[in-house]
Amino acid sequence: MADRYQRFSNSGLGRVLVKRLGLPNPTPLRRHRPGDPVLDGPALLGSAPGGRLTEHVAAVCQAAGVEVRTDADVYGALVFDATGITLVEQLRELYDFFNPVLRSVGTCGRVVVLGTPPERIADAEELIAQRALEGFVRSVGKELVRGATVQLVYVEPGAEGDIASTLRFLLSGKSAYVDAQVIRIGAFGGTAVEPDDWTVPLAGKVALVTGASRGIGAAIAEVLARDGAHVVALDVPTQGDALAEVANHVGGSTLQLDITAPDAPARLADHLLTRHGGVDIVVHNAGITRDKKLANMKDTAWDAVLSVNLASQLRVNTALLAGVLHDGGRIIGVSSIAGIAGNTGQSNYATSKAGVIGMVNAHAAALSERGITINAVAPGFIETKMTAAVPLVIREAGRRMNSLAQGGLPVDVAETIAWYANPASGALSGNTVRVCGQSLLGA
Repeated sequence: MADRYQRFSNSGLGRVLVKRLGLPNPTPLRRHRPGDPVLDGPALLGSAPGGRLTEHVAAVCQAAGVEVRTDADVYGALVFDATGITLVEQLRELYDFFNPVLRSVGTCGRVVVLGTPPERIADAEELIAQRALEGFVRSVGKELVRGATVQLVYVEPGAEGDIASTLRFLLSGKSAYVDAQVIRIGAFGGTAVEPDDWTVPLAGKVALVTGASRGIGAAIAEVLARDGAHVVALDVPTQGDALAEVANHVGGSTLQLDITAPDAPARLADHLLTRHGGVDIVVHNAGITRDKKLANMKDTAWDAVLSVNLASQLRVNTALLAGVLHDGGRIIGVSSIAGIAGNTGQSNYATSKAGVIGMVNAHAAALSERGITINAVAPGFIETKMTAAVPLVIREAGRRMNSLAQGGLPVDVAETIAWYANPASGALSGNTVRVCGQSLLGA
């Protein structure tokens, strides 16, 4: 869906009027294109004294082809290791590093702060200091301009060698619409296995994508296939033609199935075992809306949304975990910002999407025993046919009232899912990452 305002604001006349009137000024985001460098410009690395991640960050940058410098006029990224901060007074290290160089972050640049998970810290003051990092990152996210983003990554002691996939994702154009997020690595003891080829990290993997016939689902199928996976594209029989088109485009296969049917989990499990020998990646993308204020909502609308968006995922997981999903597999649920913040007229939808986050929280620890990770994405305003039908004023507010002043694209959700699916993301579990420019009104 075209964003006419963004096109106008980046025209000659538009730039003049936007500046004069103080209007939102959405910078076209740098998204990943195969063959592009990870960053447009060098990275500057910094660390508080005693930081335990600096050497690992430098090694990841070198392996990814990111130049590290200290004398550039414009930086593609600023990365700061804050794991050495154990006292409140040491939070001054953040100011000392970022204050002189924050204006030097280039267009669509990246800022990453690395810390220690507060919930794993016994010392009270160190816990307080590390928790304070979140307030810093959230605020910087609302100050950055020209499409730049900032993230906070908490890394468990012992998981220092598992940061490669996350750092590569956050520095690259693949994370274009992810901003001011808090990510935890190593909380559930998974193992990261770096791929032989970072351009096709999913080579040899089988990925199931539900709701794959259009929109975000079709984008997920395309990105996972680009990364080397064989995609089993699933949707209801009424979407058969569109589903076949997606599968043909990505070189995958199709399965027409209503996942809410009583026998659907068993049929799906049988199909994956018989045709593919099992599955490595499960993306629960299928979802519906039946919007109405709660006082006006029929019970059928409530039941349908909860059945498709949540209950079916739990039933499918139960079936696939019984010998179909391989050890070391990935389960990824598509939640929504509505499941975090709520939405007028979407009590059923928000309930279901909050439940997806609950599913991640409930199962991350137990699944880690088999090396299986479970994570979720929570898209914000994504440009799809569904958001195109939103009334104009609400649609424009959804686009502009975030740190990037624009809507995201289906590919932004897909890239985040591909990051979760990467074998090198084995220590990444229990996370829900919002795919949205950070709200200007809240977190």
